[in-house]
Amino acid sequence: MFQGETAVTLDDKGRVAIPAAHRETVAKAGNRLVVTYNPFEHGCLWIFPEKEWERVRDEVNALPSVKAVHRNLQMKLVGAAAHVEPDANGRVTLPGSQRNATGIEKRAVLLGMGNKFELWGEQAHLAKIRETIGEDQITEDMLELRL
Repeated sequence: MFQGETAVTLDDKGRVAIPAAHRETVAKAGNRLVVTYNPFEHGCLWIFPEKEWERVRDEVNALPSVKAVHRNLQMKLVGAAAHVEPDANGRVTLPGSQRNATGIEKRAVLLGMGNKFELWGEQAHLAKIRETIGEDQITEDMLELRL
C-alpha cells in the first residue's frame, strides 16, 4: 500500500528514485513496475507494481473495442505501458515519450495512491493541488465519509 507525497528530481537520463520508504514494498511486489499514462488527467503518469498492473490491464483489455472511448483508454493505458525495474539505487528510467507527452521534466512529485504511484510534473501538481472541491461537486459517496 503506497501513500504519501514526495518531491523528486529526474536526472539527465530521465531516472527518478523510488522513495526509500517504498522500496521494500516494491521489492516484495517483485521489483517490477509498469509506467503508463493517467488517462483522466494531463501532466501525470501512473506507476503500478506489475501484479496490480496485470489486473488493470486485463480489465481494460476486456472492454469491447467497438467503442471509441474504450479504444482510447486501451491506447493510453495498455498501448503505452512500459515495464521498468529499479536499479541498485532504487531509480527507474521513465520513457522519454511519456515524459514529453505529460510535460514531466526535472522536478516532479510522486504520490502514493494505495495500489499505485502517481508521478506529476511539478507545475501540474501545483495546479491540481490548488483546486478545491466545491459543494456542487460532492457526490453521494463523499457524503458518507467521516472527515
